[in-house]
Amino acid sequence: MGRLFGTDGVRGVANADLTAEMALGLSVAAAHVLAEVGTFEGHRPVAVVGRDPRASGEFLEAAVVAGLASAGVDVLRVGVLPTPAVAHLTGALDADLGVMLSASHNPMPDNGIKFFARGGHKLADELEDRIETTCRAHASGEPWDRPTGAGVGRVRDYAEGFDAYVAHLIGALPSRLDGLKVVIDGAHGAASRVSPEAFARAGAEVVTIGAEPDGLNINAGCGSTHLARLQAAVVEHGADLGVAHDGDADRCLAVDAVGREVDGDQILAVLALAMREAGTLRGNTVVGTVMSNLGFKLAMQREGVELVQTAVGDRYVLEEMKSRGYALGGEQSGHVIVLDHATTGDGTLTGLLLAARVAATGRSLADLAGVMERLPQVLINVPDVDKSRVSSSADLAAAVAEAERELGETGRVLLRSSGTEPLVRVMVEAADIDQARSVAGRLADAVKSALG
Repeated sequence: MGRLFGTDGVRGVANADLTAEMALGLSVAAAHVLAEVGTFEGHRPVAVVGRDPRASGEFLEAAVVAGLASAGVDVLRVGVLPTPAVAHLTGALDADLGVMLSASHNPMPDNGIKFFARGGHKLADELEDRIETTCRAHASGEPWDRPTGAGVGRVRDYAEGFDAYVAHLIGALPSRLDGLKVVIDGAHGAASRVSPEAFARAGAEVVTIGAEPDGLNINAGCGSTHLARLQAAVVEHGADLGVAHDGDADRCLAVDAVGREVDGDQILAVLALAMREAGTLRGNTVVGTVMSNLGFKLAMQREGVELVQTAVGDRYVLEEMKSRGYALGGEQSGHVIVLDHATTGDGTLTGLLLAARVAATGRSLADLAGVMERLPQVLINVPDVDKSRVSSSADLAAAVAEAERELGETGRVLLRSSGTEPLVRVMVEAADIDQARSVAGRLADAVKSALG
């Protein structure tokens, strides 16, 4: 069996790969491991547990809460809230642990478990490894040390979490949004209530779509992975901009007034210049990933802002930011981290800050996003291949080398295995879209041939 934890927690098809038994076992293991490393020393431990609206989140939440309480951890159940809300509340309430049940942008049948350490930061890899090892050992029959009587954890709902998180978002804004009309696509997900409420309290006129979750429709033809509805709605309502979240609202993509997409790289570029102007862009540096568009890199060079690039994954962006003291980082996919106000990507906060820049400058989003020109970029996901051999296949290396020779200095190639799904991602950037598509198609065929 492979490692349970990927780059963003444990994910799989709910009730098939990710069962109630696994959720319970992982939560008990997490409690025991954190106790062993001294996190709970000297006090009664507390955990914050939240979820997105997936139907499977109901039974998985019950399993996680039962596991934690059975291990002696008191649980604050915050219900349906975004991942960054759970992270924020974990820190704000001085909880010892946060748990979010979500599969983010994945289809509805999937679900996932993500743990946060004290302060709301993602759990360290070594602790995830210990939790997994402990969980497997006890699944094989090793008995748990179980508290009894008053030692068992207590569980209560914490409805106050909603208002506390919205107040935190409003407090992070440099200016209000009065006079702006914004369309928000909640992806029928965790931000369906929070994001419209925050924008409205900040002064914006809000039009909402994708905000009627029924447990089954999360990410279905809406949200940050399906922008067409938002693009049409922005034009239809004559809005200044649109904001799209994914299922757990840790990311944000935007749409300008004429319906053009504004991706994570462009959002980073806009926020980087805004923060530099405000004196909050520490080190005059923004952190991106190797997937950042070459146009973003060129724009930052032109504007005199340093760009540091990491491996793909917001956890790697965050690690670089924390280790070097940087304030802004993110991914093309819309994971944007503003470390002064969040410990993880926060789609609602990102959208609010972007809208605040539009309101404060009086410039359109299209004008602001025009600071960078996106070079044509083609991404092909290749499923049903052995993603573990991406870096070791000689045939694949030869195909990549040939593609790089063809592109020369006007483009680039990136192949990587997905950290959250069973597939290989092929990315090709070129000055010409037809060339990018042609090269990407050939490389995708090479991946199937070499790794299939």
